[in-house]
Amino acid sequence: MAAKSRNGAGTFDAQAFLDSAGVARQVAAYRRSEVIFSQGDAGDSVFYIQAGGVKLAAVSTAGWEAVVAMLGPGDFFGEGSLAGQSVRKTTATALTPTTTLVIGKAEMIRVLRAEPELSDGFIAYMLSRNIRIEEDLLDQLFDSTEKGLARALLLRARYGTKDKPDRVLPTLSTAALAAMVGTTPERISEVLQKFTRLGFVEDGPAGLAISTSLLSVVLHD
Repeated sequence: MAAKSRNGAGTFDAQAFLDSAGVARQVAAYRRSEVIFSQGDAGDSVFYIQAGGVKLAAVSTAGWEAVVAMLGPGDFFGEGSLAGQSVRKTTATALTPTTTLVIGKAEMIRVLRAEPELSDGFIAYMLSRNIRIEEDLLDQLFDSTEKGLARALLLRARYGTKDKPDRVLPTLSTAALAAMVGTTPERISEVLQKFTRLGFVEDGPAGLAISTSLLSVVLHD
């Protein structure tokens, strides 16, 4: 298994894994825009893309759709079933005519337990793929103003210096923060509200508490 994966996730060759481990699977073909599985369906199998592309998306209770990932040949999806997800958290839709291998949950678990070396490669591959998806989501989630404000707050909190970071900053006006970032006070207020909802900052009696998780906003330029 020396071939490098399509997305750069190490040296794990997924097709070789499936072939050498003797994994029982079925071939399934889908038309463009055909739904492979829907959010809420039973999570009873794992899919491997041989050709084509797949979009994973989730719909909120308010009806908003969020695209979670765009996948292509060499990618697995539906693996949440292996970690105890009894129902699908996303809807998988074919972006183009797509061919997949479908592996039953019980079969995949059996092989991973029986083949430790192959299991290690598969786990490393999935972790790398999920990191890539997380980076893509963060890039979509935060715009330049949000990243600029995150940098300004982290600099004032002295993250990245040898000094012990200040966890709480004195209260700063939105006008002062706007001048640092190059935007309007109204926009700063909106971003601070978003950061508060996400748990990155908390406005308390002593000032603005900065969470180390705010670093995630600026690490994915």
